[in-house]
Amino acid sequence: MDFTIEFEQEADGRWIAEVPELPGVLAYGTTSDDAMRKAEALALRALAERLEQEETAPLAIRNWA
Repeated sequence: MDFTIEFEQEADGRWIAEVPELPGVLAYGTTSDDAMRKAEALALRALAERLEQEETAPLAIRNWA
């Protein structure tokens, strides 16, 4: 399963990043990279929680090397 991270800068200068495929996975950061890094970490935590609670089936992990 592939996920996307969408990000934009708020009026107050903060950056927000979210993973639309995982409701509730969004994070703020001081830079776009910071926000995306936090959103990615949160997405991994959300997926781990779903697996532990047996809410989703295991997915194959790709070897990106």
